[in-house]
Amino acid sequence: MSVAHADDADDYSRPTGESYHAEKALPSGDFYTGQWRDNLPHGHGKYLWTDGCMYVGDWHRGKTMGKGRFSWPSGATYEGDFKNGYMDGKGTYIDSSGDLYRGSWVMNLRHGQGTKSYVNGDCYDGEWRRGLQDGHGRYQWKNENHYIGQWKNGLMNGNGTMIWSNGNRYDGSWEDGAPKGNGTFRWSDGSFYVGVWSKDPKEQNGTYYPSTSSGNFDWQPQQVFYVDLSECVVCTCQRIPVLPSQKMPVWYGASEQSSSGNRTKNSERPRRRSVDGRVSNGEMELRSNGSGYLQVDDNAESTRSSLGPLRIQPAKKQGQTISKGHKNYELMLNLQLGIRHSVGRPAPATSLDLKASAFDPKEKLWTKFPSEGSKYTPPHQSCEFKWKDYCPVVFRTLRKLFSVDAADYMLSICGNDALRELSSPGKSGSFFYLTNDDRYMIKTMKKAETKVLIRMLPAYYNHVRACENTLVTKFFGLHCVKLTGTAQKKVRFVIMGNLFCTGHSIHRRFDLKGSSHGRLTTKPESEIDPNTTLKDLDLNFAFRLQKNWFQEFCRQVDRDCEFLEQERIMDYSLLVGLHFREAAIKDSATPTSGARTPTGNSETRLSRAEMDRFLLDASK
Repeated sequence: MSVAHADDADDYSRPTGESYHAEKALPSGDFYTGQWRDNLPHGHGKYLWTDGCMYVGDWHRGKTMGKGRFSWPSGATYEGDFKNGYMDGKGTYIDSSGDLYRGSWVMNLRHGQGTKSYVNGDCYDGEWRRGLQDGHGRYQWKNENHYIGQWKNGLMNGNGTMIWSNGNRYDGSWEDGAPKGNGTFRWSDGSFYVGVWSKDPKEQNGTYYPSTSSGNFDWQPQQVFYVDLSECVVCTCQRIPVLPSQKMPVWYGASEQSSSGNRTKNSERPRRRSVDGRVSNGEMELRSNGSGYLQVDDNAESTRSSLGPLRIQPAKKQGQTISKGHKNYELMLNLQLGIRHSVGRPAPATSLDLKASAFDPKEKLWTKFPSEGSKYTPPHQSCEFKWKDYCPVVFRTLRKLFSVDAADYMLSICGNDALRELSSPGKSGSFFYLTNDDRYMIKTMKKAETKVLIRMLPAYYNHVRACENTLVTKFFGLHCVKLTGTAQKKVRFVIMGNLFCTGHSIHRRFDLKGSSHGRLTTKPESEIDPNTTLKDLDLNFAFRLQKNWFQEFCRQVDRDCEFLEQERIMDYSLLVGLHFREAAIKDSATPTSGARTPTGNSETRLSRAEMDRFLLDASK
């Protein structure tokens, strides 16, 4: 797999034909007028879409490239630099409400230095990252309050100063848009308060210093959160309705450019066709879709294949639903009962700074689940079993660190919908189960594997806490079910995040180990579907990233590999999911709900409201 930067110069061969002015009425109803060369827009031209969108500007081989202006029927406009169909470079975007952004763009996202002027009178000037305020910046409200300091994900976060129009000011640490940590609040009369700040009054601690003996001794720090900051709400950015890159037409009939050098059929590997039937030269453009996944747009010089379009069928739900009569039906009920107990169990608020004792291998909790119920467990229709939580404080804190909502977590695993068992176990002999919403994967583990995970847990916790963008699997819980009776069977399992759970359909998935030995899928291409796991030698694409994203990606891979090496883990791979825009347009809707657990087992039938109420009751 090769990686290049999107801002590197592309090695285009010079078009062989002559440019001329043309007017083209397309079968879709769209209309193009402007410079034309080799059956493609090339030069300056105007393109009108049937939905009212319009682009006027520079073209290069059928893609918007250079200076241009894109307008939407809503009245929104973008004027500035384009690269390969994307808003990329310097540009100005005015949305339909009148909000204006002027600054740097990277692949349709505000990224770099920029100024956002809101129609209500607010203004932000500073750094942006992937569409949100991130880095150092200044936000001024229409009432002349202003904040200068660090931002993260669109919120005040880090060190910063808030100055109110009445002369009051706060200097110190911020988190998620509010003071958190050490800080000083000063009044215009010279009085000030120094201490540790938090929305939780129990964590608030400090000292008030009046300027005179008649100072305001009745003042409480919580007034800053609920009074002073009430008029300092950061405006959000209106979503761009349709991205220009999504509107780029596919040009059929363009002359195929010959590659440099003559290669025989036997000297090169067969090339896969793209989803619309074109033959790709392997050059792809890879970008973030905003949710941690990588979305691929075909950016290749190509021609339409005579074999017709290659259609990717919508992915079907993986695995077999575990319904009544399934051999693991009771195990699923036991698992759901145990998860509800573990997550809903009252526990004191924990800091992210855990004590060493929390990672002790002996730190585990056993709970007995008799069929008739007990003081702490509900009655159920499964057999009696025991439930074990390994290092419960650590995994509870990990879920907090990964921003996992407790009610949503329980709803995914213990809600109305049944789990699904994948058709066959992996090479390790472990079985895999998926929640119906595909958010979580449950894997059975051997005793030795469980010990390894517990041994590396302190290093793992420190790594994922230090590396926000780590590519290492997210672990949410480690448990054991012990069946009573003559069998005395123990089933250990870990709950993990599912990488391929995304709002975008995953059309191709790859398991990459960086090896060529046995790393080729034996299936013919006609049998490959979105659920097929492909290997290293099946990957025939070159991914193109922005230079800074490429460097960040490589640094993170290095950090993750160093962590695994230090923990003496050598059998790991990189999972990659590809989403093709052309195939997404053709995808038909698929039902999202799966089989439901039988009505007779009410302990697993919980709505979101019931889940919230369960957690509230458990905390009392």
